[in-house]
Amino acid sequence: MNNNLILAINPGSTSTKIAVYNGTELLIEKNIKHTTEELSQFDDMIGQYGFRKNLIIKELEINSINLDDIKIIIGRGGLLKPVESGIYNINEKMKEDLVQGAASSKHASNLGGLLADDFATQIPGAKAYIADPPVVDEMEILARITGHPKFKRKSLFHALNQKAIARQHAEFISTDYEKLNLIVAHLGGGISVGAHKKGRIMDVNNALDGEGPLSPERSGSLPIGDVVKLCFSGEYTFDEVKKMLVGHGGMSAHLGTNNTIEIEKKALNGNNEYKLILDAMIYQIAKYIGSMYSVLFCDVDAILITGGMAHSKYITEEISRRVKKMADVFVYPGENEMEALAFNGRMLLNGNIAVQEY
Repeated sequence: MNNNLILAINPGSTSTKIAVYNGTELLIEKNIKHTTEELSQFDDMIGQYGFRKNLIIKELEINSINLDDIKIIIGRGGLLKPVESGIYNINEKMKEDLVQGAASSKHASNLGGLLADDFATQIPGAKAYIADPPVVDEMEILARITGHPKFKRKSLFHALNQKAIARQHAEFISTDYEKLNLIVAHLGGGISVGAHKKGRIMDVNNALDGEGPLSPERSGSLPIGDVVKLCFSGEYTFDEVKKMLVGHGGMSAHLGTNNTIEIEKKALNGNNEYKLILDAMIYQIAKYIGSMYSVLFCDVDAILITGGMAHSKYITEEISRRVKKMADVFVYPGENEMEALAFNGRMLLNGNIAVQEY
């Protein structure tokens, strides 16, 4: 076996995903589920660190992966301070911010870098990194400005998958990502639509906070006057309003479910309410793609559709029907987070990308 293996670590709120790659060959991939009872014994996200680490070690042992063969450990990046796109060494400053972010935001992805660093310290010659965390910020100044100086638009989105899919598409057409203008739409529980201008994401909606199209779990951009009235109505707490925007918004609010497979099945079997909401989401996605088309001066080489909902033929075909005159549409289904992490690891091993410092 090659002794230049890549270990990818992607912690989620109720699971820890790991994968081991030998070049492009996937050796193992495991989604380790965590029950509410298991996690309830910990006071906070940081408290789960040792628990998750031991489960990873167990899975590697079960699958006969020799730790000494691992040379790259790459973790899912967390909610750090804004950074440019790239692969980052995990230094002491990053670890401090990952710990603080995990404690304050309760965002499990912050454990990815911490776990990667821990494993690297145990394996001679191994190195730990994160790649394209959700806080990647390459937005141009015009994209940041809102209608009031107290508010500025922020870049919080599916940076890992958007960047990896954009680079994979460039490989597919035998060119460099830095030579292309692309619109990438990531369709998951949240939806992000980014304008990629010659290797930089010059504009993108803040998918983490719910800006953009309505999605399975997020309300998307709402009529601001009505939101203000609701906030001061006295009927809802801050947390209740926040959940309306993120978590219990979008399809979940309209239809009582965030299961897009179930929603699409009912919609196409004659349920008019389900079809209306499904088509409204598609309409809004296409509208955001159109806005990014204008941001790129109507000079777009391709529109890429990715994420879990990209598996849906109906959704992708209906989006394509609305936007295909702008540019050729390519569909890359799946969240692809593990492959995206491994893709970055391979670029490191092949010397195709420089490592940055946080």
